[in-house]
Amino acid sequence: MTQSPAEHWRSAHGGRTVLWRAVLTLLTAALLALFLLFITLPVASLFLRISPEEFLSSLTEPVVLDALSLSFVTATVSTVIVVLFGTPLALVNARRDYRGRELVDTLTDLPIVLPPAVAGLALLMAFGRRGVVGQYLDLFGIQIGFTTLAVVMAQVFVASPFYIRQARASFEAVDSLYEDAARTLGASPGTVALRITIPLAQAGLVSGAILSFARALGEFGATIMFAGNFQGRTQTMPLAIYTTMQGDMNAAISLSIILVVISFAVISAVKIVTRRKY
Repeated sequence: MTQSPAEHWRSAHGGRTVLWRAVLTLLTAALLALFLLFITLPVASLFLRISPEEFLSSLTEPVVLDALSLSFVTATVSTVIVVLFGTPLALVNARRDYRGRELVDTLTDLPIVLPPAVAGLALLMAFGRRGVVGQYLDLFGIQIGFTTLAVVMAQVFVASPFYIRQARASFEAVDSLYEDAARTLGASPGTVALRITIPLAQAGLVSGAILSFARALGEFGATIMFAGNFQGRTQTMPLAIYTTMQGDMNAAISLSIILVVISFAVISAVKIVTRRKY
């Protein structure tokens, strides 16, 4: 039995549709494979270029130990500062409509797009020995630039937007009905924030703090401009990688591997915390 012209057209059109879908699927798979290869190959190369024995041996070197301890201490202190000061700011911006709020949000997000070298130079011009504020601090013998305090300040500057943005979004996601009910029962604004808003936004706050810690841990540009690169005092892990790769590649690779593992753990932790939210 012969096909009618309409049936023949539908058959041919259906065949072309299946062919195009197959081509599109193969093209998408190829692009995805190339992208994953581009991302994973450099990271995998770090693990392939050093043996476990060399890795463990590098961890005992003073430059590595100093960088590890300084990085974790300063990043922890920076994260605590960001959480303490950033939480009220994020809560106010999420719940209050005041004149200039958009400007505050813009300034808060500015360090995300600001080049790290510019951030470091700006901090130096403000708090360095001859800076706008630093020159007056110097009269009292207080020096901030090229000290461990400068490391913390640089980390706070570049890492704070990651927490504040996440915290603001988490507070905005909290249903104001619960807060209104608490106020109706006579709860003060502070009680509402501590007992209602913050606990309900806890998952987002934790994930924001984790991201802020990771950003502080990986800070390089602002730190080297404002704090310098002095072992045991201002030389964090990224700065130690930059220094050791010129003479001790194993130490540089070992520190890089540690940062890769931490970065992977941070991403996993954020996903787990966010998933539990729902």
